Amino acid sequence: MNIISVSNLQKNFGKLEVLKDISFQVNDGEIVTIIGSSGSGKSTLLRCMNQLEKVTKGEIQINGHTLVSMKGNQPEYGNKEIQKKILMDTGFVFQNFNLFPHYTVLRNVMEAPVCVAGVPKEEAKERALKLLEKLGLESKADAYPCELSGGQSQRVSIARALALEPKVLFFDEPTSALDPELTGEVLKVIKSLADLNMTMIIVTHEMAFAKEISDRVIFMDQGVIVEDETPEVVFNSNNERTKEFLGKYHDLK
Repeated sequence: MNIISVSNLQKNFGKLEVLKDISFQVNDGEIVTIIGSSGSGKSTLLRCMNQLEKVTKGEIQINGHTLVSMKGNQPEYGNKEIQKKILMDTGFVFQNFNLFPHYTVLRNVMEAPVCVAGVPKEEAKERALKLLEKLGLESKADAYPCELSGGQSQRVSIARALALEPKVLFFDEPTSALDPELTGEVLKVIKSLADLNMTMIIVTHEMAFAKEISDRVIFMDQGVIVEDETPEVVFNSNNERTKEFLGKYHDLK
């Protein structure tokens, strides 16, 4: 069953066409990684699906709700109620954490359930503490973001995304802001979510990780999807552009 459907998506910034007729589907419980060079449109695609960017053309459906469709030549977004439902069904993990610096770790995780979903504070607190324990952060509940390592901050960001119990998790290069020695702890957490049958779309430059965790790999180049296949097909591709890109990663040898 498709939980995400993207059809003929285009995104322009002025005269610059960043996404060119992108179409793909993601099934419930599937893990899809999106790879490609910087500037290929990967993060823009994620931001369009998360209502952080408005599309120029195209259609997006998430968990049975239509976020945007075409009316004539113009995109038309669903009403505020539909947009909120979609927000509740999705979690987004930013590459630079985006934690509230003046809130404790616990409050960072509690904030969306209380303020967006209307969850009672005690229930939200209990849920948040369980998530922090699951991610090995129970001792950091009363700490502030400035007191955390980069790996801890990203794990808090993941806990915050999980707090609304979303149907889909989006990761935008979740390890790009981390020192190499901290990357492993975050990738380990993401792998543990895969065991829960969580639907995930992950933009990443960690090729070995993408090869290991993915059900499908989407390779993008210059705003188009070049390949959308299993890891085995993509990482052994005969496509010249794909081979050129993957050839830069020595950890795949």
